[in-house]
Amino acid sequence: MKIVALAGSIVGSKTKTAMLKTVELLEQKYPEHEVILLDLADYKLEFSDGRNYFEYEGDTKYVTETIMFSDAIIIGTPTFQASIPATLKNIFDLLPVNAFRDKVVSMVVTAGTAKHYLMVEQQLKPILAYMKAHIVPTYVFIVEKDFLRKEIINDDILFRLDRLVDDTVQTFNADSMIRKAKEDEYGF
Repeated sequence: MKIVALAGSIVGSKTKTAMLKTVELLEQKYPEHEVILLDLADYKLEFSDGRNYFEYEGDTKYVTETIMFSDAIIIGTPTFQASIPATLKNIFDLLPVNAFRDKVVSMVVTAGTAKHYLMVEQQLKPILAYMKAHIVPTYVFIVEKDFLRKEIINDDILFRLDRLVDDTVQTFNADSMIRKAKEDEYGF
């Protein structure tokens, strides 16, 4: 299984910190799976201009193809102005409408305040559903006070990240069995 951990911002440190912890947990618990961290701050991406993702070059091609060829994606996003950042929205715009078909997608969200909790429900989940993702229903929401010096200090958040990692892998496994059973019905 190929899992992409996507840190969806080019500024700040909290989302990257959360995604580094998520990758650490994935590698500890599921060493048999390939885990790739895509931190958008490390890449120079073009703005979407309507081309197919495979027509871009350089970092844009690498990032979009890595996402397209993954089995599961854990999206990490900060909350800016009560919304997802433009860098993450650009990733969605670079990909085709059915980009997440047969992919399990889970989410880790950072914000300055708990007042932005519903951003995931009102904005991110509808985009992922439109792109045909198999969405892990629960997500981890982390606020400012849960961090100290680029570390997560809230044990409950660490527990929920651990659970999210399990939920992502188990959802993928269950979804794979369902798809296989459906394909076996065809008998060819």
